[in-house]
Amino acid sequence: MSRANLDFTTVQRRRMLHWQHVKKAIAEWRRRARSRNELMNLSDRQLRDIGMSQGDASCESAKPFWMA
Repeated sequence: MSRANLDFTTVQRRRMLHWQHVKKAIAEWRRRARSRNELMNLSDRQLRDIGMSQGDASCESAKPFWMA
């Protein structure tokens, strides 16, 4: 295998890994946004069941999707 061919394969592999990382990040952001949206719609009783107060839920729901 020539050096140019090896470099091309390495570049392709790096690009693929980069896009996989981007796709995972976007999936995680969407999961967080959904979770926080669902959290906003829970009743006080449901929040107590999961051990959260209304204030905790409000703080968590106010976070932007990219923040953990």
